Amino acid sequence: MEQLPPAYRSAIAAQIGTLSAFLGGFAATFLGTLLALRAKGRTATWAIGFATASSVAFIIAVVGSTAITAGLPPDAPRVGAPDLGGTRVAMTLAFAIGLYSILVSLGLSGWSRSRRVGWTTSILAGLGVLVVTSLVIGIG
Repeated sequence: MEQLPPAYRSAIAAQIGTLSAFLGGFAATFLGTLLALRAKGRTATWAIGFATASSVAFIIAVVGSTAITAGLPPDAPRVGAPDLGGTRVAMTLAFAIGLYSILVSLGLSGWSRSRRVGWTTSILAGLGVLVVTSLVIGIG
């Protein structure tokens, strides 16, 4: 398998890091809102748990992205460039976990309000999961 040039890997990591920082901020704000509203019940507890998982996953993705970007200067020669394969895997998995966790949390959040809102948020989050999955595996 041919390895991507360091500049390309660094650019991808920077993009994932930027997006993770934004989404992580959203996830943390959403978590704070759920906690401040003192949402009760099993679905609210699950929504809080998934929002927490999302926030933590996005923090890991940002740290991994930073490590990759710092470790792969754009002008670095291909030979002798650090591998950072484990960091890349951790960043990518954390990003995916963050995306799916925030979608699940959003889907569950409506159930603490009403059945109608719960169905709406669940359906929209489910559609989001399908779209994200299709984009990740290259169907869309």
